[in-house]
Amino acid sequence: MAESRKVAVIGAGASGLVTARELQREGHRVVVFEKSNQLGGLWVYNPRVETDLLSLDPNREIIHRSLYKSLRTNLPRQLMSFSDYSFDCAENGNRLNFPEHEEVLKFLNEFAKDFGINELIRFNTEVVRVAPVEFGGNRWVVESKSEELSSEEVFDSVVICNGHYTVPRVANIPGINNWPGKQIHSHNYRVPKPFKDQIVVVIGDGPSGLDICLEIATVAKQVHLSTRSSEIEVSKLDNYENLWNHSKIDHVDESGEVTFLDGSSIHADIILHCTGYKYDFPFLETNGIVSVDDKGRVVGPLYKHVFPPKLSPCLSFVGIPYQGIVFLMFELQAKWIAQVLSGKVFLSEEEMLADVEDHNRQLEEAGTPKRHTHRLHPQMEYMDWIAAQMGIPSVDAGLKEMYWSIYRCAGEVGYANYRDLWVFDNLAKLSL
Repeated sequence: MAESRKVAVIGAGASGLVTARELQREGHRVVVFEKSNQLGGLWVYNPRVETDLLSLDPNREIIHRSLYKSLRTNLPRQLMSFSDYSFDCAENGNRLNFPEHEEVLKFLNEFAKDFGINELIRFNTEVVRVAPVEFGGNRWVVESKSEELSSEEVFDSVVICNGHYTVPRVANIPGINNWPGKQIHSHNYRVPKPFKDQIVVVIGDGPSGLDICLEIATVAKQVHLSTRSSEIEVSKLDNYENLWNHSKIDHVDESGEVTFLDGSSIHADIILHCTGYKYDFPFLETNGIVSVDDKGRVVGPLYKHVFPPKLSPCLSFVGIPYQGIVFLMFELQAKWIAQVLSGKVFLSEEEMLADVEDHNRQLEEAGTPKRHTHRLHPQMEYMDWIAAQMGIPSVDAGLKEMYWSIYRCAGEVGYANYRDLWVFDNLAKLSL
């Protein structure tokens, strides 16, 4: 007979919602803790920004949302669906193939409503401590705070689904302490208006970095995009008259000058860090068994990015990996956790530890930087492996091909306009 456990889920974003559903389906008793007054996590837009635009001041008021107003998904709606709940995105009768963030939030709200997840969520309730119960037989105490009132509750298991797009990672630039200009992290970017008539250096050429870069270029005097590469030569980007590509920043100085490794330099008003985020679990106490290192980019040790071997199955994580078909990944991770907790799937601590060591060794032998420990792309077989643990079908081949075609398109034409070109090339498939 399957075991039923009392499980705490931390976070009511996409990963937390699908985790709650899968746990409930498996017969577990679920409580979802959500610090804000609504579900959706990353996909809730907040026009407010932090007083410290680099988000370094520990005494600042923390804004947990990182969305900019114009954000659209990097993947088409077909890849934003769950296996049994499709993303039917429509506006004015026309389907948006790469939906705006409002449509994603609407989808998540409909998902929660249709599966009765809202009833499981404790809104405006912040988790401040998660720790093993002393002499408690692998159970966990969850301390939470709601309207200044604190409470403690014991759970059989905890699943952490708090996302990793809240705590910014800032570039370390020689001379930055004496640089007189303004700095901001993309966590605090909402609209381009504050950049009007400014000379801006943008650090980071990922999808969001390029989106923001092109948007700022519509109002800024000049925009200079600095990439991680040391081999990029100064060049105009796309067909913009005021946008240039540069290599990595070499240093800045008190005159306001920004000098790049390619030897070029400009006098900038603003440096915008589109440099990503750190994994952060300030509430989690494990006596060092689970840690975050490499400047906030690696959580470990984790078996298949989900279970800490020495604390499994009572503690697990959903949503640690990035890149790939992430909503389906959330769902598969959640199904796996739910079945492990019910006793349908068995985990061996010895085998998990060996697998973690093997994974780290493979990364090292391949020359893969440690910061990419949790990157799925191009490891599409990860999701198929999880599915095989439960004896369910692997990810549909058509969805995999769609994912790869998007990345091929982005690689060929760049992130600046890949969405429209990909849709044009695949219009016949999308209309089926």
